[in-house]
Amino acid sequence: MSLKNEYLKELMARVEKRNPAEPEFHQAVREVLESLEPVVEKRPEFVTSGVIESLVEPERIIKFRVPWVDDNGKVQVNRGFRVQFNSAIGPYKGGLRFHPSVYEGIIKFLGFEQVFKNSLTGLPIGGGKGGSDFDPKGKSDMEVMRFCQSFMTELSKHIGADTDVPAGDIGVGAREIGYLFGQYKRLRNEFTGVLTGKGLTYGGSLARKEATGYGLCYFTEEMLNEKGKSLKGATVVVSGSGNVAIYAAEKATELGAKVVALSDSNGYIYDKNGIDLDAVKQIKEVERKRIKEYLNYHKDAEYHEGCKGVWTIKCDVALPCATQNEIDEESAKILVANGVTAVGEGANMPSTPEAIETFISSKVLFGPAKAANAGGVATSALEMSQNSMRYSWTFEEVDAKLKDIMVNIYKNASSAAKEYGHADNLVYGANIAGFLKVAESMLAHGVV
Repeated sequence: MSLKNEYLKELMARVEKRNPAEPEFHQAVREVLESLEPVVEKRPEFVTSGVIESLVEPERIIKFRVPWVDDNGKVQVNRGFRVQFNSAIGPYKGGLRFHPSVYEGIIKFLGFEQVFKNSLTGLPIGGGKGGSDFDPKGKSDMEVMRFCQSFMTELSKHIGADTDVPAGDIGVGAREIGYLFGQYKRLRNEFTGVLTGKGLTYGGSLARKEATGYGLCYFTEEMLNEKGKSLKGATVVVSGSGNVAIYAAEKATELGAKVVALSDSNGYIYDKNGIDLDAVKQIKEVERKRIKEYLNYHKDAEYHEGCKGVWTIKCDVALPCATQNEIDEESAKILVANGVTAVGEGANMPSTPEAIETFISSKVLFGPAKAANAGGVATSALEMSQNSMRYSWTFEEVDAKLKDIMVNIYKNASSAAKEYGHADNLVYGANIAGFLKVAESMLAHGVV
Protein backbone atom coordinates (compact mmCIF):
# COMPACT_ATOMS: atom_id res chain seq x y z
CA MET A 1 0.00 0.00 0.00
CA SER A 2 1.32 3.48 -0.78
CA LEU A 3 0.43 7.06 0.10
CA LYS A 4 -1.79 8.88 -2.39
CA ASN A 5 -2.34 12.23 -0.66
CA GLU A 6 0.33 14.69 -1.87
CA TYR A 7 0.79 16.42 1.50
CA LEU A 8 1.22 13.12 3.35
CA LYS A 9 3.54 11.82 0.62
CA GLU A 10 5.79 14.89 0.96
CA LEU A 11 5.68 14.65 4.76
CA MET A 12 6.76 10.99 4.63
CA ALA A 13 9.67 11.92 2.34
CA ARG A 14 10.75 14.58 4.86
CA VAL A 15 10.53 12.11 7.75
CA GLU A 16 12.79 9.66 5.88
CA LYS A 17 15.27 12.41 4.99
CA ARG A 18 15.43 13.83 8.51
CA ASN A 19 15.68 10.45 10.20
CA PRO A 20 18.05 8.41 8.03
CA ALA A 21 18.78 4.73 8.76
CA GLU A 22 15.79 4.35 11.10
CA PRO A 23 13.60 1.79 9.26
CA GLU A 24 11.40 0.92 12.26
CA PHE A 25 10.49 4.58 12.76
CA HIS A 26 9.79 5.03 9.03
CA GLN A 27 7.57 1.92 9.07
CA ALA A 28 5.53 3.14 12.06
CA VAL A 29 5.05 6.65 10.63
CA ARG A 30 4.10 5.36 7.17
CA GLU A 31 1.45 3.06 8.60
CA VAL A 32 -0.14 5.93 10.55
CA LEU A 33 0.01 8.38 7.63
CA GLU A 34 -1.63 5.83 5.31
CA SER A 35 -4.46 5.48 7.83
CA LEU A 36 -4.89 9.25 8.05
CA GLU A 37 -5.59 9.80 4.33
CA PRO A 38 -9.40 9.73 4.80
CA VAL A 39 -9.04 12.00 7.87
CA VAL A 40 -7.12 14.79 6.11
CA GLU A 41 -9.72 14.83 3.33
CA LYS A 42 -12.47 15.31 5.91
CA ARG A 43 -10.53 17.50 8.36
CA PRO A 44 -8.11 19.76 6.39
CA GLU A 45 -7.47 21.88 9.50
CA PHE A 46 -5.08 19.19 10.74
CA VAL A 47 -2.90 19.95 7.70
CA THR A 48 -3.14 23.74 7.68
CA SER A 49 -2.44 23.98 11.43
CA GLY A 50 0.74 21.88 11.13
CA VAL A 51 -0.60 19.33 13.65
CA ILE A 52 0.40 16.25 11.62
CA GLU A 53 3.83 17.69 10.92
CA SER A 54 4.35 18.31 14.65
CA LEU A 55 3.05 14.86 15.50
CA VAL A 56 5.83 13.04 13.61
CA GLU A 57 8.54 15.07 15.37
CA PRO A 58 9.37 14.20 19.01
CA GLU A 59 9.00 17.04 21.49
CA ARG A 60 12.33 16.08 23.03
CA ILE A 61 15.09 13.46 22.65
CA ILE A 62 17.47 12.84 25.52
CA LYS A 63 20.59 10.80 24.76
CA PHE A 64 23.29 10.12 27.32
CA ARG A 65 26.20 7.86 28.25
CA VAL A 66 25.82 5.32 31.03
CA PRO A 67 29.15 4.31 32.65
CA TRP A 68 29.07 1.44 35.15
CA VAL A 69 31.52 -0.97 36.76
CA ASP A 70 31.28 -4.75 36.13
CA ASP A 71 32.11 -7.46 38.67
CA ASN A 72 35.73 -7.54 37.47
CA GLY A 73 36.18 -3.87 38.31
CA LYS A 74 36.20 -2.85 34.62
CA VAL A 75 34.33 0.27 33.51
CA GLN A 76 31.71 -0.38 30.83
CA VAL A 77 29.92 2.37 28.89
CA ASN A 78 26.45 2.06 27.34
CA ARG A 79 24.11 4.53 25.71
CA GLY A 80 20.87 5.68 27.31
CA PHE A 81 17.83 7.23 25.58
CA ARG A 82 14.52 8.82 26.46
CA VAL A 83 12.27 10.10 23.68
CA GLN A 84 9.51 12.33 25.03
CA PHE A 85 7.31 12.23 21.98
CA ASN A 86 4.01 13.95 22.75
CA SER A 87 2.43 15.39 25.90
CA ALA A 88 -0.77 16.85 24.40
CA ILE A 89 -3.08 14.72 26.56
CA GLY A 90 -0.94 14.06 29.64
CA PRO A 91 2.56 13.37 31.00
CA TYR A 92 4.83 11.25 28.80
CA LYS A 93 4.27 7.55 29.52
CA GLY A 94 6.06 4.54 28.10
CA GLY A 95 8.51 1.79 28.94
CA LEU A 96 12.27 1.43 29.15
CA ARG A 97 13.90 -1.29 27.01
CA PHE A 98 17.32 -2.74 27.87
CA HIS A 99 18.51 -4.79 24.88
CA PRO A 100 21.58 -4.76 22.57
CA SER A 101 19.35 -3.85 19.59
CA VAL A 102 18.34 -0.52 21.16
CA TYR A 103 19.31 2.63 19.27
CA GLU A 104 17.62 5.98 18.72
CA GLY A 105 15.44 4.78 15.81
CA ILE A 106 13.92 1.89 17.81
CA ILE A 107 13.10 4.21 20.72
CA LYS A 108 11.52 6.76 18.35
CA PHE A 109 9.38 4.08 16.70
CA LEU A 110 8.23 2.80 20.11
CA GLY A 111 7.56 6.33 21.40
CA PHE A 112 5.56 7.25 18.30
CA GLU A 113 3.42 4.10 18.63
CA GLN A 114 2.96 4.85 22.34
CA VAL A 115 1.33 8.23 21.58
CA PHE A 116 -1.59 6.54 19.80
CA LYS A 117 -1.77 3.53 22.12
CA ASN A 118 -1.98 5.77 25.20
CA SER A 119 -4.61 7.93 23.54
CA LEU A 120 -6.72 4.84 22.81
CA THR A 121 -6.86 3.89 26.50
CA GLY A 122 -9.01 6.98 27.16
CA LEU A 123 -6.69 7.87 30.06
CA PRO A 124 -4.75 11.17 30.34
CA ILE A 125 -1.28 9.99 29.31
CA GLY A 126 1.05 11.20 26.55
CA GLY A 127 3.61 9.09 24.70
CA GLY A 128 7.29 8.44 25.37
CA LYS A 129 9.82 5.61 25.39
CA GLY A 130 13.36 5.01 26.55
CA GLY A 131 16.06 2.46 27.08
CA SER A 132 19.64 1.42 26.56
CA ASP A 133 21.78 -0.98 24.52
CA PHE A 134 22.73 -2.64 27.84
CA ASP A 135 21.98 -6.37 27.94
CA PRO A 136 20.85 -7.63 31.38
CA LYS A 137 21.16 -11.26 30.22
CA GLY A 138 24.13 -12.98 31.84
CA LYS A 139 24.78 -10.08 34.22
CA SER A 140 24.84 -10.50 37.99
CA ASP A 141 22.28 -8.72 40.18
CA MET A 142 25.01 -6.35 41.35
CA GLU A 143 26.00 -5.48 37.77
CA VAL A 144 22.37 -4.81 36.87
CA MET A 145 21.99 -2.67 40.00
CA ARG A 146 25.08 -0.59 39.21
CA PHE A 147 23.94 -0.08 35.63
CA CYS A 148 20.40 0.94 36.70
CA GLN A 149 21.76 3.40 39.26
CA SER A 150 24.01 5.04 36.67
CA PHE A 151 21.17 5.13 34.11
CA MET A 152 18.75 6.75 36.59
CA THR A 153 21.35 9.28 37.75
CA GLU A 154 20.96 10.98 34.36
CA LEU A 155 17.33 10.07 33.60
CA SER A 156 16.10 11.47 36.93
CA LYS A 157 16.78 15.01 35.66
CA HIS A 158 14.13 14.61 32.97
CA ILE A 159 11.24 12.65 34.55
CA GLY A 160 8.66 13.08 37.32
CA ALA A 161 5.15 11.98 38.33
CA ASP A 162 3.56 14.85 36.36
CA THR A 163 6.22 15.08 33.64
CA ASP A 164 7.27 11.64 32.41
CA VAL A 165 6.51 8.26 34.00
CA PRO A 166 8.62 5.37 32.61
CA ALA A 167 7.77 1.68 33.03
CA GLY A 168 9.31 -1.65 32.02
CA ASP A 169 9.67 -3.22 28.58
CA ILE A 170 11.97 -5.89 27.15
CA GLY A 171 14.86 -6.47 29.60
CA VAL A 172 13.30 -4.29 32.31
CA GLY A 173 11.32 -6.31 34.83
CA ALA A 174 10.58 -6.09 38.55
CA ARG A 175 14.28 -6.27 39.51
CA GLU A 176 15.31 -3.41 37.23
CA ILE A 177 12.32 -1.22 38.17
CA GLY A 178 13.22 -1.69 41.85
CA TYR A 179 16.81 -0.57 41.34
CA LEU A 180 15.72 2.38 39.17
CA PHE A 181 13.08 3.50 41.68
CA GLY A 182 15.51 3.21 44.60
CA GLN A 183 18.02 5.45 42.85
CA TYR A 184 15.36 8.01 41.86
CA LYS A 185 14.13 8.19 45.47
CA ARG A 186 17.69 8.59 46.74
CA LEU A 187 18.50 11.39 44.28
CA ARG A 188 15.24 13.34 44.57
CA ASN A 189 14.47 12.70 48.25
CA GLU A 190 10.83 12.06 47.44
CA PHE A 191 8.53 9.04 47.29
CA THR A 192 6.39 9.52 44.23
CA GLY A 193 4.69 7.47 41.51
CA VAL A 194 7.40 8.24 38.96
CA LEU A 195 7.82 4.66 37.70
CA THR A 196 5.16 2.03 37.10
CA GLY A 197 5.51 -1.72 37.33
CA LYS A 198 6.77 -1.24 40.89
CA GLY A 199 6.75 -4.00 43.49
CA LEU A 200 3.54 -4.40 45.51
CA THR A 201 5.34 -3.44 48.73
CA TYR A 202 6.25 0.04 47.44
CA GLY A 203 3.36 1.36 45.35
CA GLY A 204 2.86 -1.19 42.60
CA SER A 205 -0.55 -2.23 41.30
CA LEU A 206 -2.09 -5.65 41.47
CA ALA A 207 -2.66 -7.12 37.97
CA ARG A 208 0.11 -4.96 36.39
CA LYS A 209 2.29 -7.98 35.63
CA GLU A 210 -0.62 -9.75 33.94
CA ALA A 211 -2.11 -6.67 32.27
CA THR A 212 -0.66 -6.68 28.73
CA GLY A 213 -1.29 -10.39 28.20
CA TYR A 214 -4.75 -10.32 29.81
CA GLY A 215 -5.68 -7.16 27.90
CA LEU A 216 -4.57 -8.75 24.62
CA CYS A 217 -6.98 -11.64 25.23
CA TYR A 218 -9.85 -9.33 26.25
CA PHE A 219 -9.36 -7.38 23.01
CA THR A 220 -9.02 -10.53 20.87
CA GLU A 221 -12.11 -12.09 22.47
CA GLU A 222 -14.14 -8.93 21.79
CA MET A 223 -12.90 -8.91 18.18
CA LEU A 224 -13.93 -12.58 17.80
CA ASN A 225 -17.29 -12.11 19.57
CA GLU A 226 -18.27 -9.37 17.10
CA LYS A 227 -18.02 -11.99 14.36
CA GLY A 228 -19.82 -14.71 16.31
CA LYS A 229 -16.58 -16.49 17.28
CA SER A 230 -14.71 -17.05 20.55
CA LEU A 231 -11.44 -18.15 22.12
CA LYS A 232 -13.33 -21.04 23.69
CA GLY A 233 -12.21 -24.26 22.01
CA ALA A 234 -9.64 -22.43 19.85
CA THR A 235 -6.07 -23.66 19.31
CA VAL A 236 -3.69 -20.77 20.05
CA VAL A 237 -0.02 -20.19 19.22
CA VAL A 238 1.80 -17.57 21.31
CA SER A 239 5.31 -16.36 20.47
CA GLY A 240 7.67 -15.19 23.18
CA SER A 241 7.89 -16.41 26.76
CA GLY A 242 8.22 -13.18 28.72
CA ASN A 243 5.54 -11.45 30.75
CA VAL A 244 3.21 -10.67 27.85
CA ALA A 245 3.37 -14.17 26.37
CA ILE A 246 2.97 -16.01 29.68
CA TYR A 247 -0.08 -14.04 30.80
CA ALA A 248 -1.67 -14.01 27.34
CA ALA A 249 -1.36 -17.80 27.44
CA GLU A 250 -2.82 -17.86 30.96
CA LYS A 251 -5.87 -15.73 30.10
CA ALA A 252 -6.45 -17.51 26.77
CA THR A 253 -6.47 -20.82 28.68
CA GLU A 254 -8.91 -19.35 31.24
CA LEU A 255 -11.18 -18.31 28.37
CA GLY A 256 -11.26 -21.92 27.12
CA ALA A 257 -8.52 -21.95 24.48
CA LYS A 258 -5.72 -24.51 24.18
CA VAL A 259 -2.30 -22.82 23.93
CA VAL A 260 0.12 -25.21 22.20
CA ALA A 261 3.31 -23.18 21.66
CA LEU A 262 5.67 -20.59 23.16
CA SER A 263 9.10 -19.41 21.99
CA ASP A 264 12.21 -17.45 22.85
CA SER A 265 14.99 -15.99 20.70
CA ASN A 266 16.62 -19.44 20.34
CA GLY A 267 13.65 -21.61 19.37
CA TYR A 268 10.13 -22.74 20.24
CA ILE A 269 8.28 -25.47 22.12
CA TYR A 270 5.19 -27.30 20.89
CA ASP A 271 3.02 -29.24 23.33
CA LYS A 272 -0.01 -30.81 21.63
CA ASN A 273 -1.58 -31.38 25.07
CA GLY A 274 -1.51 -27.68 25.89
CA ILE A 275 1.31 -25.68 27.48
CA ASP A 276 1.92 -26.26 31.21
CA LEU A 277 2.13 -22.66 32.44
CA ASP A 278 3.35 -23.57 35.92
CA ALA A 279 6.42 -25.15 34.32
CA VAL A 280 6.96 -22.11 32.06
CA LYS A 281 6.70 -19.70 35.02
CA GLN A 282 9.23 -21.76 36.95
CA ILE A 283 11.66 -21.74 33.99
CA LYS A 284 11.28 -18.08 32.98
CA GLU A 285 10.33 -16.20 36.16
CA VAL A 286 12.23 -18.20 38.82
CA GLU A 287 15.17 -19.89 37.09
CA ARG A 288 15.52 -17.29 34.25
CA LYS A 289 16.43 -20.07 31.79
CA ARG A 290 15.72 -20.78 28.11
CA ILE A 291 12.37 -22.20 26.96
CA LYS A 292 13.96 -25.49 25.84
CA GLU A 293 14.16 -26.44 29.55
CA TYR A 294 10.41 -27.17 29.20
CA LEU A 295 11.37 -30.63 27.90
CA ASN A 296 12.70 -31.46 31.38
CA TYR A 297 9.11 -31.14 32.61
CA HIS A 298 7.31 -32.66 29.61
CA LYS A 299 9.31 -35.24 27.68
CA ASP A 300 6.58 -35.63 25.03
CA ALA A 301 6.73 -31.95 24.05
CA GLU A 302 8.84 -30.84 21.05
CA TYR A 303 11.60 -28.24 20.95
CA HIS A 304 12.74 -26.74 17.63
CA GLU A 305 15.69 -24.42 17.06
CA GLY A 306 14.83 -21.09 15.39
CA CYS A 307 11.89 -19.04 16.61
CA LYS A 308 10.38 -18.29 13.18
CA GLY A 309 9.09 -21.86 12.85
CA VAL A 310 6.52 -21.25 15.58
CA TRP A 311 4.25 -19.77 12.88
CA THR A 312 4.18 -23.05 10.93
CA ILE A 313 2.07 -24.64 13.70
CA LYS A 314 -1.58 -24.96 12.70
CA CYS A 315 -3.78 -22.73 14.88
CA ASP A 316 -7.04 -20.78 15.00
CA VAL A 317 -5.59 -17.74 16.78
CA ALA A 318 -2.03 -16.36 16.66
CA LEU A 319 -0.76 -14.03 19.38
CA PRO A 320 2.71 -12.66 18.49
CA CYS A 321 4.18 -11.47 21.81
CA ALA A 322 7.95 -11.51 21.17
CA THR A 323 9.34 -8.54 19.22
CA GLN A 324 8.95 -6.22 16.22
CA ASN A 325 8.60 -7.65 12.68
CA GLU A 326 8.62 -11.28 13.82
CA ILE A 327 5.84 -12.24 11.38
CA ASP A 328 6.88 -11.58 7.79
CA GLU A 329 4.85 -12.15 4.62
CA GLU A 330 6.00 -15.76 4.31
CA SER A 331 4.94 -16.61 7.88
CA ALA A 332 1.64 -14.77 7.41
CA LYS A 333 0.87 -16.81 4.29
CA ILE A 334 1.61 -20.05 6.15
CA LEU A 335 -0.71 -19.01 9.00
CA VAL A 336 -3.49 -18.16 6.51
CA ALA A 337 -3.00 -21.44 4.62
CA ASN A 338 -3.25 -23.28 7.94
CA GLY A 339 -6.63 -21.67 8.69
CA VAL A 340 -5.85 -18.93 11.21
CA THR A 341 -8.98 -16.84 11.89
CA ALA A 342 -7.57 -14.09 14.16
CA VAL A 343 -4.23 -12.45 14.96
CA GLY A 344 -3.82 -10.26 18.05
CA GLU A 345 -0.52 -8.38 18.42
CA GLY A 346 0.93 -8.57 21.93
CA ALA A 347 4.39 -7.23 21.02
CA ASN A 348 5.01 -3.80 19.48
CA MET A 349 4.68 -3.92 15.66
CA PRO A 350 5.34 -7.69 15.43
CA SER A 351 3.94 -7.99 11.88
CA THR A 352 5.60 -6.49 8.81
CA PRO A 353 3.45 -4.32 6.49
CA GLU A 354 3.36 -7.19 3.96
CA ALA A 355 2.18 -9.61 6.68
CA ILE A 356 -0.59 -7.20 7.74
CA GLU A 357 -1.69 -6.82 4.12
CA THR A 358 -1.80 -10.63 3.82
CA PHE A 359 -4.00 -10.96 6.92
CA ILE A 360 -6.40 -8.17 5.97
CA SER A 361 -6.77 -9.25 2.32
CA SER A 362 -7.43 -12.83 3.54
CA LYS A 363 -10.22 -11.57 5.87
CA VAL A 364 -8.31 -12.67 8.98
CA LEU A 365 -9.40 -10.65 12.04
CA PHE A 366 -6.39 -8.49 12.89
CA GLY A 367 -5.84 -6.62 16.17
CA PRO A 368 -2.93 -4.16 15.74
CA ALA A 369 -0.49 -3.71 18.62
CA LYS A 370 -1.33 -0.14 19.50
CA ALA A 371 -4.88 -1.27 20.30
CA ALA A 372 -4.49 -4.93 21.27
CA ASN A 373 -1.52 -4.59 23.64
CA ALA A 374 -2.58 -1.32 25.30
CA GLY A 375 -3.58 -3.17 28.49
CA GLY A 376 -0.11 -2.82 29.99
CA VAL A 377 0.08 0.94 29.73
CA ALA A 378 -3.59 1.25 30.71
CA THR A 379 -2.85 -0.57 33.97
CA SER A 380 0.29 1.53 34.42
CA ALA A 381 -1.97 4.59 34.27
CA LEU A 382 -4.23 2.92 36.85
CA GLU A 383 -1.10 2.45 39.00
CA MET A 384 -0.40 6.18 38.63
CA SER A 385 -3.96 6.92 39.81
CA GLN A 386 -3.55 4.66 42.86
CA ASN A 387 -0.21 6.33 43.69
CA SER A 388 -1.80 9.79 43.46
CA MET A 389 -4.58 8.67 45.83
CA ARG A 390 -2.16 6.80 48.15
CA TYR A 391 -4.53 3.87 47.78
CA SER A 392 -4.65 0.37 46.27
CA TRP A 393 -7.42 -1.40 44.41
CA THR A 394 -7.94 -5.16 44.59
CA PHE A 395 -6.81 -7.45 41.77
CA GLU A 396 -10.45 -7.91 40.75
CA GLU A 397 -11.08 -4.14 40.64
CA VAL A 398 -8.03 -3.50 38.46
CA ASP A 399 -8.84 -6.48 36.20
CA ALA A 400 -12.44 -5.27 35.74
CA LYS A 401 -11.24 -1.75 34.83
CA LEU A 402 -8.70 -3.28 32.41
CA LYS A 403 -11.39 -5.36 30.70
CA ASP A 404 -13.64 -2.30 30.30
CA ILE A 405 -10.76 -0.30 28.81
CA MET A 406 -9.89 -3.05 26.28
CA VAL A 407 -13.53 -3.52 25.22
CA ASN A 408 -13.84 0.26 24.72
CA ILE A 409 -10.60 0.37 22.70
CA TYR A 410 -12.01 -2.28 20.37
CA LYS A 411 -15.34 -0.44 20.04
CA ASN A 412 -13.69 2.96 19.38
CA ALA A 413 -11.26 1.52 16.81
CA SER A 414 -14.04 -0.43 15.08
CA SER A 415 -16.35 2.58 14.96
CA ALA A 416 -13.59 4.95 13.66
CA ALA A 417 -12.77 2.43 10.89
CA LYS A 418 -16.43 2.35 9.88
CA GLU A 419 -16.86 6.14 10.03
CA TYR A 420 -13.87 6.76 7.76
CA GLY A 421 -14.78 4.15 5.14
CA HIS A 422 -12.63 1.18 6.22
CA ALA A 423 -15.04 -1.07 8.14
CA ASP A 424 -13.37 -4.01 9.92
CA ASN A 425 -9.86 -2.62 9.30
CA LEU A 426 -8.70 -2.10 12.88
CA VAL A 427 -5.28 -0.83 11.74
CA TYR A 428 -7.04 2.20 10.24
CA GLY A 429 -9.52 2.38 13.11
CA ALA A 430 -6.91 2.33 15.89
CA ASN A 431 -4.67 4.88 14.17
CA ILE A 432 -7.57 7.24 13.45
CA ALA A 433 -9.21 6.96 16.90
CA GLY A 434 -5.84 7.45 18.64
CA PHE A 435 -4.89 10.33 16.36
CA LEU A 436 -8.10 12.35 16.72
CA LYS A 437 -7.86 12.78 20.50
CA VAL A 438 -4.21 13.85 20.34
CA ALA A 439 -4.69 16.10 17.29
CA GLU A 440 -7.70 17.90 18.75
CA SER A 441 -5.77 18.53 21.99
CA MET A 442 -2.81 19.89 19.99
CA LEU A 443 -5.14 22.20 18.07
CA ALA A 444 -6.61 23.46 21.33
CA HIS A 445 -3.12 24.26 22.68
CA GLY A 446 -2.14 26.39 19.68
CA VAL A 447 1.19 26.13 17.91
CA VAL A 448 3.43 24.55 20.57
